[in-house]
Amino acid sequence: MMKRRAFLGGTFGAATLVTCKAQSATAIAQNAGVKAAPEPLVWPIVTKLQPGVRLFVGHADTVLDVIGRIGAPPSLVIFTEGNHLMVLSSDDIVNAFPAWAKSQPQYANLDLSNILLVTLPQPILVQMIRNGGVALGNLTLEVSRTSGFYPDIFMGYPEQLRQLYQAGVIEPQARFFCKNRGVGLLVRRDNPSGIHGLADAVRPGMRIALPDAGDVRAKCLAATEELLGKPAADALVAAESNFPGRLGIMHRDLPEMVARNYADVAFTWYHLVSYWARIFPNHFEFVVVPGAEPFFTQIALARVANPLRSDAMKAFDEFFFNRAREVYPRYGFAPMNDNEFGATLVLS
Repeated sequence: MMKRRAFLGGTFGAATLVTCKAQSATAIAQNAGVKAAPEPLVWPIVTKLQPGVRLFVGHADTVLDVIGRIGAPPSLVIFTEGNHLMVLSSDDIVNAFPAWAKSQPQYANLDLSNILLVTLPQPILVQMIRNGGVALGNLTLEVSRTSGFYPDIFMGYPEQLRQLYQAGVIEPQARFFCKNRGVGLLVRRDNPSGIHGLADAVRPGMRIALPDAGDVRAKCLAATEELLGKPAADALVAAESNFPGRLGIMHRDLPEMVARNYADVAFTWYHLVSYWARIFPNHFEFVVVPGAEPFFTQIALARVANPLRSDAMKAFDEFFFNRAREVYPRYGFAPMNDNEFGATLVLS
């Protein structure tokens, strides 16, 4: 597997985003001569804009995965797996939370005017907490209790939550709140490569955008091997494409690769493909993979030990678990039964 980009430095005084130099000859050959589309994706803004505040949005100077106001005292800070950001940042969850809290006598006096969401991939989030910061180009954000930019809640997969518990960051138990529908395929609008199923995606000559690592990559490969056989799974990896400057932020990188013609198809979580096709209907189409639904994963919510904003954390925990089971299926996630939703994940 190729290293995409060194995202965080060991010392954040010198930390920076640097382009990965270890790009394979195969990937370079795949991209050589491929004319990229002239217009990269312009992602929608999910935060509430303040009147008179200058907005940079487009192809440079745009921060997508730190949502909120840095510099103002945070009301609540949530670090979370980015692949469900479309739900968490929506009017159904974070934007509905302050009004709900105002309606509850025990939370009515909370100031919830500046909820910060950080929706970077989980390994990056863990590294941010361990190393004390993150560099976004020329800007370094200190992640510490002193700065206040420090999570009260962490949402993620069991592996990363166990790492954080072992580091003393979170409490010894977490609770599951969503389950995805397995994996699916993203193609360009009008499907010029004629990809109507997983077998088409591994035809000779296809260029495939795959997640860098983690649960989703493993599920894509497992689904392919189960549905088409081991040779097809090997062909999937052999056809993997790449592009210069890839960040390793899967929920941004994969659609960019398809939009700019670095890949013919992307393979990842069902709900992400559904989301991209929905918000960029002029760019993409969604191809369902029958039989891939069993290759799912679940995300759990963990409370940070000794949080900086304990009342806001408790309020959000209560609000979220009263709402998430109903809301997540509206965004392409699978319904959860009584035994699944809220089930305890023991981290100790």
